[in-house]
Amino acid sequence: MACMKLGSKSEVFHLDGQTWLCSSGLPSDVIIEVGEWSFHLHKFPLLSRSGVLENLIAEFSGEAEKKCVLQFHDIPGGAKAFLLVAKFCYGVKIDLTASNVVSLRCAAEYLRMSDEYGEGNLITQTENFLNEVFGNWTDSIRALETCEEVLPHAEELHIVSRCINSLAMKACADPSLFSWPMSGRTDGQSPGGTTLWNGIGVSSKPQPVTEDWWYEDVSFLRLPLYKRLILAVGMSSIKQESIAGSIIHYAKRHLPLLGRQSSFQNGSRVEPVSIISAPSEEFQRTLLEELVELIPDKKGVAPTKFLLRLLRTSLKLQASQSCREILEKRIGSQLDQAALEDLLIPNMGYSVETLYDIDCVQRILDHFMLINHDTIDSNCITDEGQLIGGSHSLTPMTMVANLVDGYLSEVAPDVNLKLPKFQSLASAIPDYARPLDDGIYRAIDIFLKAHPWLTDSEREQICRLMDCQKLSLEASTHAAQNERLPLRVIVQVLFFEQLRLRTSIAGWFFVSDNLDNSQNPSGNLALTRNDGHAQAQNSQDSIVAVDNMRERVSDLEKECMSMKQEIEKLVKAKGSWNIFSKKFPFRLKSRSSGLKVPKTCNPKESPSSTAPLMNAKVNQSNGNSGDAIFQS
Repeated sequence: MACMKLGSKSEVFHLDGQTWLCSSGLPSDVIIEVGEWSFHLHKFPLLSRSGVLENLIAEFSGEAEKKCVLQFHDIPGGAKAFLLVAKFCYGVKIDLTASNVVSLRCAAEYLRMSDEYGEGNLITQTENFLNEVFGNWTDSIRALETCEEVLPHAEELHIVSRCINSLAMKACADPSLFSWPMSGRTDGQSPGGTTLWNGIGVSSKPQPVTEDWWYEDVSFLRLPLYKRLILAVGMSSIKQESIAGSIIHYAKRHLPLLGRQSSFQNGSRVEPVSIISAPSEEFQRTLLEELVELIPDKKGVAPTKFLLRLLRTSLKLQASQSCREILEKRIGSQLDQAALEDLLIPNMGYSVETLYDIDCVQRILDHFMLINHDTIDSNCITDEGQLIGGSHSLTPMTMVANLVDGYLSEVAPDVNLKLPKFQSLASAIPDYARPLDDGIYRAIDIFLKAHPWLTDSEREQICRLMDCQKLSLEASTHAAQNERLPLRVIVQVLFFEQLRLRTSIAGWFFVSDNLDNSQNPSGNLALTRNDGHAQAQNSQDSIVAVDNMRERVSDLEKECMSMKQEIEKLVKAKGSWNIFSKKFPFRLKSRSSGLKVPKTCNPKESPSSTAPLMNAKVNQSNGNSGDAIFQS
C-alpha cells in the first residue's frame, strides 16, 4: 500500500478521556469540538494553515476575556480526520495512506487549507498523493471504499469518478501486460515475487492471471458504487462475459438465498461466503432487481443455470413483475442450455395449486418458441435407425423438446396438475422437434397413472399429444400392453408396429434375393447342399443378419398374437370390435400354424442348415402388401 510521510516533529498530542491535549509547553487558547471529542490547541498554528479557522478565530479577537471555542460537528471524516489536520498544522509526523487520504482531502477542502495559507498545504499534498493512489489497483479500491464515509464531499471533488475511471481502465486492460499490483497474494508471498519458507525467501513461479482477477475486490463495494463501476467497465471494450461473471460473483456474495444453492461456475475460485448477519429481504430484493438490470443483454453471456437460480430467488423475495419478466425472457432466449433440475421451480404463490410453478415455465417456453418460430431445420426429421445410432445432431428445438418432455414427466405425478396445463405445455413443441415420441409417451403414462379419474374422452384427448408412428420398439411394446391407454390407441400402436414390421421384413428379403441372384446366374433359387455350403462360407455375415431378423420377426409376431387375443377378449366384453374394425381396416393374421420359426444360426452346425433360410421369399400375390410368407 502506498504511503506518504508528512511533517518532521515528534508526537506532541496525547489523549485524556475524550480530550486531546497538545503538550507544547504553552497554555491552550482555543478549544475545537468535533462531535463528542474536544481538542485543546493554539490559535497560531491553526490560522496560519486554514482560511476557515483564520476567519473564525478573528471573530473572537475582540473578546479577550472570553475563551475561544469552535465547533466543527460536520467536518468530513469527523474527529479522526481533524486529529490528522491538527498534527499537520503543528508539523507533527503523519502518514498519508489510501485509507485516510480521501477524508483528509475533503477535510482540507472544508477548512480551505490551500497554498494561499502556506506553500505545500494539505490540499496540495493530498492531491499529489491521490494521483499516486490512482495508479495502483489495490489502493484505488481502498480509496473508493472510504469515499462512502464522506460521499457528498468526495462527489463534489470528483474523487469518486476518478477512482471509478481508474479501476475501470485497469479492469479492462490485460494485467499480464502491466505491473499493477493486485490483491490475492498468499500470506507467505512477498511483494517481490518470492515465497517465505521458514523465514527464508525463495523465488516462486508467478501465478497466471485469469480474466476474473478483479471480481473478488469489487465485490466488497456497496451497490451504488459497484453499479457505477460496472457501467463504466461496460462502456469499454471488455468482454460481456467478464461483466456477467463479476455480477454473478457479487450476487453470490450479497444474496444469501442465492448463495445457499450449488455453485454456478464450474472451476471457479469463488468460495461460499459466510455472512455474519444476513441482510433483510427488502435489501436483497432491491439488490436483485438492480443486478438484473446490470446483466448484459447479449445472449449466452450469463449461464442459464445462474439465470434460473436468480429467477427462483426473485420469486422467493417477491421481486417486481418487470424483474421477473426480464429474467424469463433471457432464460427463454437460451432455454436449450437449461438443465431439468434447474427448471423445477417451486410454486411460491399464495394460492398454491401445483407443486411446481408450471405457469412460469410455460411463459419461458412461449418466449423461446417466439424467438425460434421461423427456425425449422429440415434435417430434424430422421428415421429411427439414425436416432438409435446417435448419428444425428440435436438442434436447439430438439433439445428443448427433450427438456420439456422430461419436465412433464417430473410434474405429471402431481394430482393437482390439471389436464389443460399439461396439454398446453406439451403442445407448445412442434411435431418436427420430436424425432421420437418416447419422452412425451412416458409423461402421458405417468399423468394417466396419477389421475385415474380421467374420463375416456379426456384420455383420448391427452393421447393425441403423441404420434404412435414415432414410438420406438421398446415404447411400442410397452404401449401395446398398457391398460391405462384407451383401446383405440392400443390398436393404433399395433397397426403401426405391424406396418413397420412388414417394411423391415420386405427390405431384408429384398437384400437376400439380390444376393442369391448375384451368386446363382441361372436363377434357380433352390440351392443344393454343396452349393449352399460354398455360398454360406462366402456370405456368412449376411446370413447371420437375416437369421437375426427372422428371429426378431418371430418374437414380434408371437407378441402380436398374444396382444390380439387380449384385445379380442376386451372387444367381446364391450361389444365394440366392429366399430374399431371399421375405423382401422386391417387384419392381424395368425401365423402360428403356417409359420415355421427358424432357430438362431449356430456356426457349429452344418452349413447346409442355412439353405432353407436362403430360399425364403416374400409372397405378395395375395394382395396384402407387406405380408411376409416364409417358404422352405
